Amino acid sequence: MPKEAEPPSYSTLATSLSQTAFSSPVSGDGCCSTLLVGGDREFNVNGFENFTKFTGFAEVGLSYLVVAIIGPQSSGKSTLLNHLFHTNFKEMDAFRGRSQTTKGIWVAKCPTIHPFTLVMDMEGTDGKERGEDTAFEKQTTLFALAVADVVLINIWCHDIGREHASNKPLLNTVFQVMMRLFGPRKTTLIFVIRDKTKTPLENLESELRNDIQKIWASAPKPEAHKETPLSEFFNVEVVALSNYEEKEDAFKAEVAGMRQKFIHNELAGDRQAVVPASGFSLSLQEIWEKIKKNRDLDIPSIKVLVATVRCEEIANEKYSAFAANEELKVISVHPGFGKKLSSMIYTCISGYDEEATYYDEGVKSVKRKQLEEKLLQFVQPKFQDLLELKRSFTLDKFKEAFDKDLDGVIKGFSVTARNSTESFMAQFDEGCADAVIKQANWDTSKVRDKLRRDIEAHVASVHADKIKNHCEAKLRELLSGPVEALLKQANNMTWPTIRRRLREAESAFSGSAAAISGFEMDEQTKAKIDANLEKYVRRIVEDKAKEEARRVLKHMEERFKTKFSYDSNSIPRVWNRRENIGAIARTAHSSSLEVLSVMAVIRLDGDDDGHKIQATLNSALLDKDMSTTTNDLLASNTWEEVPSSKTLIIPLKCKELWEEFKENTKDIVSKAIAEQANAPLQLPPWVIGCLIFVGYNAITRLIRNPLYLGVGVILVAFLLVTPLWCWFASLW
Repeated sequence: MPKEAEPPSYSTLATSLSQTAFSSPVSGDGCCSTLLVGGDREFNVNGFENFTKFTGFAEVGLSYLVVAIIGPQSSGKSTLLNHLFHTNFKEMDAFRGRSQTTKGIWVAKCPTIHPFTLVMDMEGTDGKERGEDTAFEKQTTLFALAVADVVLINIWCHDIGREHASNKPLLNTVFQVMMRLFGPRKTTLIFVIRDKTKTPLENLESELRNDIQKIWASAPKPEAHKETPLSEFFNVEVVALSNYEEKEDAFKAEVAGMRQKFIHNELAGDRQAVVPASGFSLSLQEIWEKIKKNRDLDIPSIKVLVATVRCEEIANEKYSAFAANEELKVISVHPGFGKKLSSMIYTCISGYDEEATYYDEGVKSVKRKQLEEKLLQFVQPKFQDLLELKRSFTLDKFKEAFDKDLDGVIKGFSVTARNSTESFMAQFDEGCADAVIKQANWDTSKVRDKLRRDIEAHVASVHADKIKNHCEAKLRELLSGPVEALLKQANNMTWPTIRRRLREAESAFSGSAAAISGFEMDEQTKAKIDANLEKYVRRIVEDKAKEEARRVLKHMEERFKTKFSYDSNSIPRVWNRRENIGAIARTAHSSSLEVLSVMAVIRLDGDDDGHKIQATLNSALLDKDMSTTTNDLLASNTWEEVPSSKTLIIPLKCKELWEEFKENTKDIVSKAIAEQANAPLQLPPWVIGCLIFVGYNAITRLIRNPLYLGVGVILVAFLLVTPLWCWFASLW
């Protein structure tokens, strides 16, 4: 008889699995019998996970078969499984008496049958150890029906036909719990008649089928299955085996015949609720928990639950592997971004499809879509970064090429801008096409529109700069020189003339920006350019006025020298005794003061600005020596009725400049006075005529006397040459 062994340990993978093997006359290596549900009704999660890893069960997909056995205690269930599937479940030792051997639910792998055959050895029913407590046997029976493709039902031959035999409560339980399932799950039931007698199998099978049909008919059914025949739920097979202890050879031969049916896969049911092997552990756990809590089983919903969990796990694994791919760190800087990323996403999703092939189609599709969305969400920032990079690169290249194409030319600006814009937008579109990910339907129009706006903004900026530079250069050429000359010639017509030239310049350039550039502009842009040019025209005049105001002292001195040292015909003055130096100096001072008056205030808006300034300056500076008033008209920082924005020289500064001017020109007047004092006395013409008339007789005598004539000629020559000499000397 077989030798007993201690229950297995599950502390480590290889050790625990090797320790679970029990000796059997026919057991092979690799069956790895493992406790699935203990007698305390707790599911051995770690043990079964180790079992699936060690046996490779998790990788077989749908290519597996689950066989379970139920039946009375000590009816030889474990012995049958060990001979049928070459497993090593613990068997009863007959010499110790009939008692419970298998506690809970055990699983093992059949090492000699392909596809993978998972065998479950269930705790026996109707055992004395549990007494009247039949809850566990119902739970294990329901569990076997819920998860197994083939259920072996061990019954004694002598119980067939007996109303209260041990098989009747078992069959009644089987059919009742089957009615609690969501719908018909066609399971193969193999009734194994143990210790057959001389009664022909045909008779035993007929009688057994009748008994089964009666039990089915009498079993309570839900309304949905009141009229459902037994065949909708079960494929029923009947097998009879000889007594193992008395006819061992016959028993082994009959079991070998049964094994052939499993080898040729002739016994599997419809497998409607089958789940992939990778999710089988989770499915078993969920089913057992529901059974423990006495809740109705919904096999399809459990299938969906398992599919949900496993597909979620597969999707997460694929996503993590995708996110950790080193290629993603450098892919954005290489050509073919879209093609490469599309391929990577396709590979990831294909891997998911391959691993999730056998799970519920609806769940698989939902999780596949979620995985795809997560992958796209992960790569979208890289896609957006690439688009932004392409936008920035295209914009920089456009600026470089556009500025080169223009090369300072304004004419034909519109055509150049249009051609360059379309060319670089087409280049950007090509770059976007290269970046497109097949699995995504992302809109690139926003980035494209932004690029176009940036290009148009740059074109407008360049256009405005070129128009500005061109017009400003022309305006400077048109105004700077004339305004400077007018300010140097400062008189009462200076500012009216400047204002006239200002209006002429504004009129000449108003509305000409578009015509100059050949660039289409809207009315608002045209108006803006014209307004800017008007401001620039005024700024040219104002800047020139400020520049000349800083040199007003020099201009005043030049004006004084011109008016004092030259007559109205621009002929240098000879400071003889006839010249009135005081009157000439006063006139020159007045003219110089006019320069200061013109330079003191900007008068671009009319003569009203600063019209009192010259009178104030004359009164305060030119006439102060003749004035008896003690009021200082220039003791202020502002001019009356003139805003500070138009003031170039404040009153106090005018006073300082005047004092400095007088100090600088004082020597000129002093030299003129000294020169006049040294000039020879010159008789008026009428005096000379009178002398000739009165001295006629003397002159006659002088001419007649050679001596007197010579002296007279010398005297006349002296009188005539002396003025000419003084005139020439003044020229030098």
